[in-house]
Amino acid sequence: MRSSTFAALALILGAVPALAQDAKAPPTNHWSQAGGEAGPQRTVWAAVKTPETAYGKINRPLWRIADVIKDHKGQARWEQQILLNRDFDGRYVQMAPGDKSKCQFYADDRAWGWVYSGQLKVTIDGQEPKVLPKGWVFNVAPRLSYCLETVGATPVIYYRTTPAGQVPSYPESETPTPIKGWKYIKTRITSTGGYDSFNVPFFNVDEYGASDRRGERFLYDGHTSSNLNIGNNITALPPDTSWGHFHENMQEVWLNVYGEVCALISGVGVVHGQYGDLLNANEERWHRATSCPNTGRSIRMAITPRSKEGQVHYFQTDQPPGN
Repeated sequence: MRSSTFAALALILGAVPALAQDAKAPPTNHWSQAGGEAGPQRTVWAAVKTPETAYGKINRPLWRIADVIKDHKGQARWEQQILLNRDFDGRYVQMAPGDKSKCQFYADDRAWGWVYSGQLKVTIDGQEPKVLPKGWVFNVAPRLSYCLETVGATPVIYYRTTPAGQVPSYPESETPTPIKGWKYIKTRITSTGGYDSFNVPFFNVDEYGASDRRGERFLYDGHTSSNLNIGNNITALPPDTSWGHFHENMQEVWLNVYGEVCALISGVGVVHGQYGDLLNANEERWHRATSCPNTGRSIRMAITPRSKEGQVHYFQTDQPPGN
């Protein structure tokens, strides 16, 4: 019924060209624009949980890398989950000298990581293999398999994010690792991922931190974003009455990859993150992140979803937007 109605309507419009000529496209407005936050500011009611969204065993306000390493003292290789939400599974991993991972990929999402110490050889489909020392990140596009290998006589420690709740796929040449409740079958795919101006396979954060560039993205798509947020040298923290912002139904997580980061999180207070620490502002918790006073420049790798479509930031009504 619907298709025949549309067909009849098309015939009528085709028979009356004057109407078609007089027709005008609806005016564009900021509500119809794709993504971003370019529209006018408004005052709205936002829902926040009472009491605030609780932290748990995995998601904590602060994971100190020094404590993670201490907890695994004496182990040649280990893996520690430090982030798990609807979108992301974040882990610190140590690989022993000579260790190699299986090659694998994820169907529609990225995997990425950052080298804390040691040297990590990363092989990504279509890219020249690259040995990454401390301070480098890797960004694996969907459907591109990647393999990791320790280089040198010392262990490598790196942070890695994969899509939460998803099991990997493997190239035909690899033997899949069995997972309870899953069965691997041989199939064919017809597309692969790739890179663009926002996404690059490798990025030197330490070099970037020593430059004067601001706000670079190295990973950005419809589901995943990881901005390199810059904190300049400051002599004092903003007043506690300046809360920053919060997000509905979404955590904002920062991996501290350069300098020292101080974040005010509602219900927690000021959290001081050192190099390699992970800071987590839970859903609907006010948060404001800066460099720590008198510690120089900082870079926090913000880990959030849906940035490309536009993330809504809820600000105080009596303070200017921003941090």
